[in-house]
Amino acid sequence: MSEHLSHDIASGSDPRHPVRRALRRARTWVDGHPHLLFAYRLGVALLGTMIIAIGILLIPLPGPGWLIVFLGLAVLGTEFAWARRFGAFLKRIVTRVWAWWRVRRDRRVSSSS
Repeated sequence: MSEHLSHDIASGSDPRHPVRRALRRARTWVDGHPHLLFAYRLGVALLGTMIIAIGILLIPLPGPGWLIVFLGLAVLGTEFAWARRFGAFLKRIVTRVWAWWRVRRDRRVSSSS
């Protein structure tokens, strides 16, 4: 995997990232108001599902269809353990495929030289 991509993944996973801090504050606020927990989880579920659906519609078109699907899965992963586990599984698969693709490409480039 390229160093730039590894750095981007690490920076996005940093707990000090502004988006992560904002989400933590929102979740802490919801925890202080237990009557809102169901509505909050429902809102996260609807938003994540809607983002995934839009991403699936965009997959056959040129552009970031798969990226949008992964974004929706990340939104669901903020509240649902199954989505977090599935996202981690997909991240491992994508990392392996990316490494395989780079090795394959490097072999092709070196054999044609």
